[in-house]
Amino acid sequence: QVQLVESGGGLVQAGGSLRLSCAASGLTFSTYDMGWFRQAPGKEREFVTGIRRSGGGTYYDDSVKGRFTISRDNAKNTVYLQMNVLKPEDTAVYFCAARYGSSRSMTRKEYDFWGQGTQVTVSS
Repeated sequence: QVQLVESGGGLVQAGGSLRLSCAASGLTFSTYDMGWFRQAPGKEREFVTGIRRSGGGTYYDDSVKGRFTISRDNAKNTVYLQMNVLKPEDTAVYFCAARYGSSRSMTRKEYDFWGQGTQVTVSS
C-alpha cells in the first residue's frame, strides 16, 4: 500500500530553519505531483507548496514565498521542504501529499494520498 512518512519536524526559535522530508513507497513516485500542507490548532488544513512530478515546476502559497523551498529526489522517492526564517505563525502539523494529475493543484481534496504529519513548533 502507499505510504508517505514525514520526518524532520521539531522545535525551533523564530528566524531559524528546519528541513522536512517525506519518504514515499508503494507508488511510482516520479509520476505523482507532491505537495506540503499544514494544519494549525483550530484551523483548516492549508496548502503550503507543491512540486510537479518532473520537479520542473514549483508553486507556493504567498505566506511562505521566499522563505520555503520544495524539492524532490525521484531516485530516492523523497520530497523535501526547506523552511527558513521561520515565524511563530508557521507552527503547525505539516503533511505531505501525493497527487496523480495533469496540472498543479492547491486543493486538499485533489490529493490522493497523505502522510501522518510532523509537528513544527516555532517559538517567539
